[in-house]
Amino acid sequence: MPTKNPRLNVVLDPNLYKSLSRLANKEGISLSLLARDLLKESLELREDVYWNEVAQKRDKTFFL
Repeated sequence: MPTKNPRLNVVLDPNLYKSLSRLANKEGISLSLLARDLLKESLELREDVYWNEVAQKRDKTFFL
C-alpha cells in the first residue's frame, strides 16, 4: 500500500547517524520519526528567528 506522506532520502556522515540512532533508541522511537521531529523543530526555530527580525524592523518604525 503506497504511503500518503512524501518520502525524503538523506545522506548522513557516520558520526551524525550514530548520534541520531542512539537518541532514537533512547527515546524509543524510529530513526525516521526522530529525524522528522528534529526537522520540524529546526523549521520552527528558523521561523521564530525570521519573525523576530521582522518585529525588530517594525519596532524601529514606531515613534514614542
